[in-house]
Amino acid sequence: MTESGHPPHVHTYHQFLYAPLGRVQVSALATSWTVELTAGLWVPSGVTHSSRYSWDAVVVVESFDAERFDLPYDRPTPVNVTNEQKALLLSRVRTSQPDPAGPDVFARLSATHPDALPLPMPTSPTVLAVAEALARTPSDPRTASAYAADFYTSATTLRRAFQAETGMSFSEWRTRLRLNHALDLLDQGQTVQTVSAHVGFASTNGFILAFRRYFGRTPGTYARRNTEGSRGRP
Repeated sequence: MTESGHPPHVHTYHQFLYAPLGRVQVSALATSWTVELTAGLWVPSGVTHSSRYSWDAVVVVESFDAERFDLPYDRPTPVNVTNEQKALLLSRVRTSQPDPAGPDVFARLSATHPDALPLPMPTSPTVLAVAEALARTPSDPRTASAYAADFYTSATTLRRAFQAETGMSFSEWRTRLRLNHALDLLDQGQTVQTVSAHVGFASTNGFILAFRRYFGRTPGTYARRNTEGSRGRP
C-alpha cells in the first residue's frame, strides 16, 4: 500500500491537523512535522505547505476563520494532544453533521502552553503507565532501571520501548516533560531555583543549561520577557 497526500498549497484559514490512526507528514518552510496519535499540528493561514499520509492514516481536520481567531503561531507548530482534546476531536468526527468549529473548539484546542515542547506519549500499556507516572510527578528521581523494576519489566525493554514509541530516549523524554512543566511555573513568577527543584533537576545550573539548549534562552531571560510582555498587553 502506498502513501497519498497533497502538493504544496496554502489556506486562507487556520487549520488544526490530528491523526488518531497512522501518521501525516507536513512539510513547510524547509521543515517537516509528523502528526500522529499524541501530537497535533497547527498550520497558520497563509503558510504554503504539503502533506503526505500513511496508507492507514485517519485524519481529523478543524478549520478556523483567520479573521475571527487569533492564532499565536506564524509557522506550523506541533502541540501535544491531551486526552480531553482527543475526545473532543473524535466526538466531532462521530457526529454526522458537526457544527462549524467555533470559539469553544478553538479555545479547547489552544489550551496548551505555546512554547511547550512536543512530547509524544508511548502506546504500549506498561510504558504508557511509566510515562503517566512521570507526568504526575516530574520530579521523581527514579532511574529507568528503578521504574522498570516497579513495573515488572527490564530496563532494556523499557528504554527500547521509549525510543521506538516516542522517538526519543527515556532521559530525553523526561527532560522535555520537566521543561514543559517549568514553563508554567516560570509564567507564575516562581524563581529559577524554585522551579529547578520543583521539576526535578539535580542542580539549578543543570536546569539552566537544559532550558537554554531547548528554548534558546535562559529561564531567567524567558521569565523576564514574559513578564514584560504581559505588562505591555492591555
